[in-house]
Amino acid sequence: MRTLLLLLVTPLVLTVEAATHVVRNGASLAAAIARCAENDTVLLKSGTYAEGTITIARPMVLRGEGWPVIDGGGRGEVILVKASNVTISGVEVRGTRVSDMNDNAAIKCSDGTNITLRNNRVIGCFFGIYLSGVEHALVSHNRVIGDAAVQENRRANGIHLWKCSDIRIEHNTVMHHRDGIYLEFVTDSQVANDSSAFNLRYGLHFMFSHRDSYTHNVFHDNGAGVAVMFTREVTMTDNRFLHNKGTSAYGLLLKEINDAVIERNTFVDNTVGLLVDGCNRALVKDNTYTGNGWGVKLYANSSATFKGNTFGGNTFDLATNGDLLLSTLNGNSWDRYRGYDLDHDGLGDVPHRPLSVFGLVTERMPYAMVLSRSLMVNLLDQAERVVPTMTPAGLEDTAPLMRPPEKANLTVMRVLGCEGENGQARTEAGAVRRPCYASTSTVFTVHTRTLFRLYLFVNCIAFFTCALSNG
Repeated sequence: MRTLLLLLVTPLVLTVEAATHVVRNGASLAAAIARCAENDTVLLKSGTYAEGTITIARPMVLRGEGWPVIDGGGRGEVILVKASNVTISGVEVRGTRVSDMNDNAAIKCSDGTNITLRNNRVIGCFFGIYLSGVEHALVSHNRVIGDAAVQENRRANGIHLWKCSDIRIEHNTVMHHRDGIYLEFVTDSQVANDSSAFNLRYGLHFMFSHRDSYTHNVFHDNGAGVAVMFTREVTMTDNRFLHNKGTSAYGLLLKEINDAVIERNTFVDNTVGLLVDGCNRALVKDNTYTGNGWGVKLYANSSATFKGNTFGGNTFDLATNGDLLLSTLNGNSWDRYRGYDLDHDGLGDVPHRPLSVFGLVTERMPYAMVLSRSLMVNLLDQAERVVPTMTPAGLEDTAPLMRPPEKANLTVMRVLGCEGENGQARTEAGAVRRPCYASTSTVFTVHTRTLFRLYLFVNCIAFFTCALSNG
């Protein structure tokens, strides 16, 4: 009787296993998806499936085998996901429609949760992967490759996120789009181990996206580098910003950022390595700036702390645009430093002013750059080192490192190389040689040479003046 009572009270639980629907070349993918129950799997065999827009409206798995091609035929979207708990993997998607009115994407997910897009190929599409209003998603190991021959007005973003949260974007390769990775109103998310290159504008571009982290990514050869705007609580560590060159190109642009941590990043061969504009409470630590036009452009409206950074082989290590100094420099390594370390504690005994007189001139008169390799500019910089009166006194490193820190990324040594008994470094072109550091035994010789050069310069001017007056 007791057993019978339990059977009557206990609800009957039916376990229904998810089915797998195999779709072969020539069959209809849309029809197979329509037959699916929740949590079923569609196994798509190798072939080409050109059926216009494929809509997924219930939880399911779409898995490709042998890289099947889903071709939208230029009609609009290709795969449109309108459900939660959806996984798409192993497919190649192409054939979006280029539009000035609609954000047509190869894979678009709207207002869902628990979305996984893994190991897909997106080839020659307008938008690549597009997430809107999505929470808890993984975008991983995808190749999103645009068409390098297409003009800018016919390109869109490779990976595009709008108003999302808790998204992981990792191990993706994005190339030949307008912006490689674009985030707007995206919070509590991570971008890690991605490669974004050869995009017309930014390798990474995000705005109003708080509490996000960006780690171990590579951004190279993009039209304008990486832009971070109007955001708070940003962490960017162990990234590489390489070969981003142009009149308005930066390795990394920080615009109106609060509470940022920029740590252990590498900036090589950029027009501007790092530009800081309107930022508050930024910690810039243990980064390496090598072979850039400007290592850092630090605008006067910013407050940042620079510590443990390594500068080598840049045309200008640091530039600013005003006299209001809210930032601090402490314990950085500068290849132009000519100080000495009498107490052998690894820190220079005299401060270093990385802002050159000619750097100030070019900020106000950019066309003066044509004189950058002239004798006059070299003598001007040498004079400023001996009698530092023309550069802002507040913008100086009070405890410069005598050598690059051991724990830092030693890209200065690897990229520039070091040679000679005093660590003479060279640029990638091999044309300009600067000491990586100055030992205590040579610092007085350096100052003596500088004074001797100034003496010769003054005498030359006097000689030519006398010659002209007597002529």
